[in-house]
Amino acid sequence: MFGTKAPRLSHVIYERMDSTGTLRQQFAVPFGYDVCFTRGAFDPANPSLVRTLTALEPKRRHRAIVIVDAGVLELNPDLTGAIENYFRAHADRLELVTAPLSFPGGEACKNDPTLLAKLHTTFFEHRIDRQSFVVIVGGGAVLDAVGYAAAAIHRGVRTVRMPTTVLSQNDSGVGVKNGVNAFGAKNYLGTFFPPFAVINDFDLLATLSARDRIAGYAEAVKVALIRDAAFFDWIEGNAPALATGQPEAVAHLVRRCAELHLQHIAEGGDPFELGSAKPLDFGHWSAHKLESLTHHELRHGEAVGIGIGTDSRYSAAIGLLSEAAAARIDAVLRMLGLPVWHEALLLLGPDGKRAVFAGIEDFREHLGGDLTVTMLAAIGKGTEVHALSVERFEAIYRAMELAVAPSARREALGA
Repeated sequence: MFGTKAPRLSHVIYERMDSTGTLRQQFAVPFGYDVCFTRGAFDPANPSLVRTLTALEPKRRHRAIVIVDAGVLELNPDLTGAIENYFRAHADRLELVTAPLSFPGGEACKNDPTLLAKLHTTFFEHRIDRQSFVVIVGGGAVLDAVGYAAAAIHRGVRTVRMPTTVLSQNDSGVGVKNGVNAFGAKNYLGTFFPPFAVINDFDLLATLSARDRIAGYAEAVKVALIRDAAFFDWIEGNAPALATGQPEAVAHLVRRCAELHLQHIAEGGDPFELGSAKPLDFGHWSAHKLESLTHHELRHGEAVGIGIGTDSRYSAAIGLLSEAAAARIDAVLRMLGLPVWHEALLLLGPDGKRAVFAGIEDFREHLGGDLTVTMLAAIGKGTEVHALSVERFEAIYRAMELAVAPSARREALGA
């Protein structure tokens, strides 16, 4: 974060007087936020949250509203009381403006066109201003949707994210993006609006289902494949412990994945994705389409796992990656318990081609301009390609289908 003082706005005005009399202004605004790793964040003895909310103005009493994922509350019925008790214990420095509020989680909340209006009404009724905090406790979808709502009021209200899934603690929750789905498109509405801080409480992962926990591993595999071969080696060697949810292994995976994600944002040269490259979306062009084709029955991480597997095979098919490396990646995905196939890959679109291929154009449109997709040159090294061969992917899908999907499934789907 910024310590105890507000950040200085650094700016330079460059005057260029030519025949058009043009003035060019150029300025930079520094962004910074802490990502805290802890346990028992709502234990009054844990200083992480109070220290975060009072970091810039330690002598003020700070107002906050807490939004909690309804699914998290179902699994943690004592959470509301714990949050209220925490604010009571620190009442000299913190004010909870109302009892914690619950909103539906999962991808459904990002598809609900009424949610933003409900959130904005809530913020207005409780007089949330630019010095107030919106504390968001939940999975990635709730963080995305509530973060987007908070970014739109008063041109941006401070948000503290408290992710509750492996996927959000190691990836989406530590990033700078917010958004909701619209017009059938993933994250069509959204902003780049960094959080004030992120608090990753490992204890909040304890009630995750095995399916949701494992789904979150996909983003760790992804970032290891494009950034850190040693981390992939570690995942491979610890796959049995991760598959069974060994807490220390899960905590290490979350932290290392988050570190690599933050490193990319800070050092990748394009934190707000102004260009056409999105290396952290390796495996995502098909994943986003698979999510919509399955009406989000597939978890995001599960769809990413499938996308990683098929894009690794494609990288080998076009001569970028060795066949042995592609096979190794497939084996790790399976050891972790991630799916490598789904029947939605059999579905055909109106043009008679596999419906998943429409994800290529969706991806290009989301990026803007030319298509740029990350593939693998080696384990730990991503590389950009600017065209995808539908024919090669068709061959990959047909081979996978023969291996894991009986032909009767094609007939059952009317394909």
